[in-house]
Amino acid sequence: MLSLDQQNALREQYRTLNPGWRPATEVYADLVRANLRPSARVLDLGCGRGGLVEQLDHPLAQIVGVDPDWRSLREHRLPLPRVAGHSEALPLADSCLDVAFASWLLEHLPRPSFTLAQLARVLRPGGVFVFITPNRRHPLSALNGLLGRFSRLQGALVERFYGRAGADAFATYYRANTPTALQRLAAAQGLELEELHAVPDPTYLAFNSALFRLMTRFEATLPADRQLHLVGCLRRPQ
Repeated sequence: MLSLDQQNALREQYRTLNPGWRPATEVYADLVRANLRPSARVLDLGCGRGGLVEQLDHPLAQIVGVDPDWRSLREHRLPLPRVAGHSEALPLADSCLDVAFASWLLEHLPRPSFTLAQLARVLRPGGVFVFITPNRRHPLSALNGLLGRFSRLQGALVERFYGRAGADAFATYYRANTPTALQRLAAAQGLELEELHAVPDPTYLAFNSALFRLMTRFEATLPADRQLHLVGCLRRPQ
């Protein structure tokens, strides 16, 4: 089993071997913080039980969490305003947000254009949507996409190999998970793909030191547009 703590320890080894590299989650968190202003109204889309919102120094009264899962909302670790809802029909007023962010959401959307249309509606002019998601062009994502068609099997594998609740594994579609797809989907909704980073990470199959070394060498062979994670932001023009 490969725990999150073990993965993070391997990421620190990888950082030492590759000066200047940062985990995708750090790039993502910094991009969210760079777009926050003291008065910003913020959406944590697919908020689950917590996550990045727990690391932000921002008034909770100015953040709303939206998630379709009632149990996750009830078990949220922060007392922030939150509501059950789906990204295709956000229960929010037009032009009410300055910043929206989503962790590991885009890959699960069967109709990402509907979600981006909703984000374009609820963001104020100049508002931004920041995301982190797998890159469909990475071989591991391709494998996960295949397994994602069988969510029960995928959930069992996640629980067996990573020690995480299988119930938290959801079907994957990868329909907004390449630079080209993101550019096309954003433009169709009047959004601009302002920034996009492709970030390698060799730790997901590093169940032992030999596999870690193998995956590190493998990641080094991939071109930039096939790195494992995509981190970026879409902006509604002024």
